[in-house]
Amino acid sequence: MNIELPDTPDRGQVGIGTLIIFIALVLVAAVAAGVLIDTSGELESRASDTGDDAQAQVSNQIDVVSATAETTGSGSVDFITLVVKKSPGSDPIDLTEATIQYTSDGSSKTLTSGEFTATGIDTAGTTLENSGERAKITIDLDSTSGLSALGEGKSAQLKIVDQSGASTVYGVNVPDVLTGDYVQV
Repeated sequence: MNIELPDTPDRGQVGIGTLIIFIALVLVAAVAAGVLIDTSGELESRASDTGDDAQAQVSNQIDVVSATAETTGSGSVDFITLVVKKSPGSDPIDLTEATIQYTSDGSSKTLTSGEFTATGIDTAGTTLENSGERAKITIDLDSTSGLSALGEGKSAQLKIVDQSGASTVYGVNVPDVLTGDYVQV
């Protein structure tokens, strides 16, 4: 059994140049894979943060339990008091970090803590931890706050924005006839 080998010089040869090119290709592929893994990790992190922010803006809601207005005998509302709670499933809501966008026919202003008063009711503080806690928000409508008093039959809109950016809109409607010191609005 004699096997003849071909005399042609077309045999595969691996030289040092081919080996260097092969190693370079492996290194380039490894670097590219590392960049892709880093980029996908960063994108995943950003997507998670965006999802958390969006969920907080949707689920963190302030519920207005009741709203009353105080009159000082001037035929207009000088103080608006809201009793609020956090919605079930919301994260803790710190009312000192909230803003209130007040809009009426005579005034428009964004109020920050200090321009409205937030106080806890019973054992609650200004941070609402659970949906059973209540807090009181009082807005002073006078010339020093830059807000004009609401007359009989007038209305205003309150947009409460908490620390996560979630907002709650509440409409205040003053009755056509004011009797007594306090009225539901």
